[in-house]
Amino acid sequence: MGLFHRGDAMLNKVILVGNLTADPEVKATPKGTYVANIGLATNTYMGKDEEGKAKQETEFHRLVAFGKLAEFAGQFLQKGRAVYAEGRLRTSSWEDTAGLKRSRTEVVLEDLKFVGAKPHETAA
Repeated sequence: MGLFHRGDAMLNKVILVGNLTADPEVKATPKGTYVANIGLATNTYMGKDEEGKAKQETEFHRLVAFGKLAEFAGQFLQKGRAVYAEGRLRTSSWEDTAGLKRSRTEVVLEDLKFVGAKPHETAA
C-alpha cells in the first residue's frame, strides 16, 4: 500500500532558495496586520551549452508574508538578498475591470531565513 490512502490529508508545501528581486513591499491592513509582498528569483541548473558553460533556467516567484514575518521582511530584507523561504501555495482568481478572468499563484510564507552574507558583503 502507498503512503496516502483515499481520504487522507494532502500536503501543500513549498521550499525555495533564491534572491529577492526587489525590496519587500510592506503595508498594514485596516486592522493593523502587516502584509509583505516579496519577489524571489530561483535558478535551476540545466546542464552545459556547446561551449561548456553552465546553463540556468530562472523562475520568478511571488511570496506573501503576514504579521511578524512581514515586519521582519520589511526591516531586514532588501533586493539581492539570498533567502530560504518555506510556505504553501495559494491561488487567487478574479475578474479585472475589462471583464477578463485573472489568476495568480503565490507562496504564503511560514518561514523565512537569511542565506549567506548580505549582497554587498563578502565572506572573510
